[in-house]
Amino acid sequence: MLKPLSLAYGGLLSIRNSLYDHQLVATHIPTQRCISVGNLTVGGTGKTPAVEYLLRYLLTLDQQLTGSIATLSRGYGRKTRGFRIATPADSAAAIGDEPLQLFRNFAPQVCITVGERRAEALQQLAMIRPDIRTVVLDDAYQHRAVQPQLNVLLSDYNRPFYTDDPFPGGRLRERRQGARRADAVLVTKCPQPPSPAERIAITNQIRRYTESQPGKADVPVLFAGLAYDPPRPFSGQPATSITGPVRLVSGLANAEPLVRYVTATWGLAHHDDFGDHHAYTRDDVTHLLSQTPPDTWLLTTQKDAVKLDPLLTDEERQTRRLAYVPVGMRLFEPDDEATLARLVYDCLRGPALKNR
Repeated sequence: MLKPLSLAYGGLLSIRNSLYDHQLVATHIPTQRCISVGNLTVGGTGKTPAVEYLLRYLLTLDQQLTGSIATLSRGYGRKTRGFRIATPADSAAAIGDEPLQLFRNFAPQVCITVGERRAEALQQLAMIRPDIRTVVLDDAYQHRAVQPQLNVLLSDYNRPFYTDDPFPGGRLRERRQGARRADAVLVTKCPQPPSPAERIAITNQIRRYTESQPGKADVPVLFAGLAYDPPRPFSGQPATSITGPVRLVSGLANAEPLVRYVTATWGLAHHDDFGDHHAYTRDDVTHLLSQTPPDTWLLTTQKDAVKLDPLLTDEERQTRRLAYVPVGMRLFEPDDEATLARLVYDCLRGPALKNR
């Protein structure tokens, strides 16, 4: 029943994209080198681990090449508006949960910023911080008002874009053909390294949509999984070994990979599955603690921890078994790591784009 609505929605987005493709709508070319990380699917493809992976790589490069580094996110779920540079005083309500996580992990080496209008935000950033020459754009694949130097498209292994349809009949933000804008496609959340035959099969499916121009070089298709670090207690103590089964709390678009990991590692007593970017309240915390025996670990993600921690008392942090699991991204093959590194390096060294 939703198929006609999906066709209509996808058609409208195709018209919009065509206006940008044919330069009938102006595109801003930032003075900074911009690497865009995004997807065609609504949520849950692992953008934040991918952004963190790129930041860690950028921080290994010579600053003569990168200049100072920043991220720019919309700041989904924040209660503020406009451009904002994150500070130690900011909360998730001020900048959003994912930018706050990035701030906790990378500031002050990386300048974390938010702004729903990316073009305006980049111009303001250039005036305030002219030393910043490299910006990672978080979730900006459909933000056509900005032309990045490198477009990295993510596709969830468990829900590939090439089997999906546009909203509302599916989960795509636009038609599959939008993949043609990608300079690389990163297949995320693979539960294990795919076999050579599976790599070829997935790559061929993706390149049906990325190879749109005669003579265009093959778009690299890379494969990655999630990497989980040891849990870190809310008390601030070093990473610890925990015993299970545990109670899991998450506010994610797709918690299935995390649930599988927790179940296999410690055992799962219960999963409190809140909606993506859930704004936790003290009532939520009171309920969770009352339902969790003192000898049971309550485990969550860092994205959720940055919102839960301010709601805890000092006594609860020190006496209750509360911890979060840092989640990262790992590329399976050294060749894939080298390919992504080369793309980023070429982006930073390449000629400037022309304004149009």
